[in-house]
Order: sequence, then C-alpha cells, then structure tokens
Amino acid sequence: MESTLGLEITEVVEQAAIASARLMGKGDKNEADRVAVEAMRERMNKIHMRGRIVIGEGERDDAPMLYIGEEVGICTSPDAKAFCNPDELIEIDIAVDPCEGTNLCAYGQPGSMAVLAISEKGGLFAAPDFYMNKLAAPPAAKGKVDINYSATKNLQILAECLDRSIDELVVVVMKRDRHTDLIKEIREAGARVRLISDGDVSAAISCAFAGTTTHALMGIGAAPEGVISAAAMRCLGGHFQGQLVYDPAIVKTGLIGESKEANIERLNSMGITDHDKVYDAHELASGETVLFAGCGITSGTLMEGVRFFKGGARTQSLIISNQSNTTRFVDTIHMYGDQKYLQLK
Repeated sequence: MESTLGLEITEVVEQAAIASARLMGKGDKNEADRVAVEAMRERMNKIHMRGRIVIGEGERDDAPMLYIGEEVGICTSPDAKAFCNPDELIEIDIAVDPCEGTNLCAYGQPGSMAVLAISEKGGLFAAPDFYMNKLAAPPAAKGKVDINYSATKNLQILAECLDRSIDELVVVVMKRDRHTDLIKEIREAGARVRLISDGDVSAAISCAFAGTTTHALMGIGAAPEGVISAAAMRCLGGHFQGQLVYDPAIVKTGLIGESKEANIERLNSMGITDHDKVYDAHELASGETVLFAGCGITSGTLMEGVRFFKGGARTQSLIISNQSNTTRFVDTIHMYGDQKYLQLK
C-alpha cells in the first residue's frame, strides 16, 4: 500500500496545506478549514482507490468536513466498473484533519498542519467526532506509563525511563478549563508545562522524537486527532493511549452533543459498547499496514510551514510508515504555470 499510495497521499496533505496557508493570518478559521477540506477531497478523488472516512473533524461544531462514512477515490464513482478492476482494488480506511489547528492557521501561530492516517479496510478505529483523553510518551516509556495512573505517578515512571529528573520533563497540555487540576498536579510534581491552544497531533508525535523537548502529552482533546496520533505513534514505537469522552460536563465546551445519554446512543449505533475502554495505539490503528502523512501549514516543532514565492510554493511533509519502518521528511517545490525559477531558500 505504501509504494502504491505513498506519493499520492503526500500530495493530498500538501494540497490541503497550501490551500489553508493562503488564508494564514486572515482570522477566518472556518474558511481556512473549508478550503483545506475541498483541496483534500479533490485530490483524494483522483487516487485509484476506494477510500472511506472513518473518523474526521467537523461534527461537533458544524465546521466544514470530510464526513464519517464518506467514500473517496476514483473507484467510488458511479462508473467505476469501467476502470476499476475489483481484483486490484485498494480499499482503505482514512482518518483526517485537513486543517489541524484552525485557530493557529487563522491567527498566524505555529504548529498548524494538514494530517491524515490510512490503513487497509478495518484498520483504523471508527468513532464519532467526540473527545478523547490522551496520554502520549516516548518509546522508552511504552507500556510503563498508563492513562489510569495519576499524572504524578506517570511523571515518576517517565523520569526513570528517560533517566532524567522530573524537573527536566516537559508535558504538553491544551489550555482548557477542564485541565486546571491536571496542570496544577503536573507543576506540583515538579515537571514543566507547555500550554498549547490547539494542535495536539504535533505534540503527541513530538514525544517520539528526541530533541523536541516534549516528553509527554496529557489531557483531553478531539478524538479524530487521537486516532491520527495513534497511527503515527504505532509506526514510531511510542506510547499512546486514548479513552473516549462522551459526557458534556467533562469537556466543558458545549461542542459534544446534546446529552451524555444521546452520545451513548451514538456510540452504541457505531458498535462501541464498552464506552469507557482505554485503547492503545495498536487498537486505534490496528491494520497490518499503517501510514501517517502530515504537511506543515504554519511552521512548528516538526515541519516548516508553506512558503510562497513568485510562481510557486514550498512545502515540508512528514510521512511515517510501519510497512517500511521509515520516517521521511519530504521537501517539495510546487511550480505553477510556466514558472521555471526554483527558490531554494
């Protein structure tokens, strides 16, 4: 799957990132999201595949979205039988966030990116656009820290695994009212807290890379980003756990459905009956082949953002695969029209 789809999936996130980046700093997060969605959909519909969106952003706040259950790819068109051989058909599940960190893009802040994860059919966790309690940590702490432990205990374990003192650890937490007690506990335990307004996919993945000064991600964020992060962390060998949050009283945003009871009904309708189950990366991204792709919209810890020049644009993408056990940083120059000048810096 990687050799067949890898380049085209890279182009999907590149086109979404370029579309959003044109609206960077203009203060319109919904429009930045909308153009990324349309660019991602348009490029995916040119790929020789039958794809299905299993989890994506937009349901909670009526934002533009590739909706759950939407089919994408050339082989989903009405006349697909004319050019899609069933014996050669690639069927894949897709988790998407065309503009991860819409506020970051809208206000010109670091860390916004276009991201997705793919696997063979049935290989990614299918769930509604709810919230998810998350714990991400470096490979050295895989299976040793646990989302059911207190933050204090996890920090003690993490310090031992990394051979550091707790006061050398940096934990990323989203700046939300629901995290007031968590932030207080982390600080009292002696660790440092890096608060972010959006964009926890980058924070989760950064835990798996030495030198990013990110040692853990803790707290509640959106579920689609959780599945995408889990796919990347599975490929990287990092620790990731996620637990769906379906009670509006916990997330304190008003963006999670009308009631806890209605949300439970939605989970049941999707075959999720163990509502409080803690999932690890292999359960959230269970496929034999898993591929993560992200492209920077604004520059962040892992990638440069889109840089425009006369006649073109330059992007940097991150492609992670468990099939080839590789992590690739892809630097691409996109030329428009007859422009032949390559701006390398």
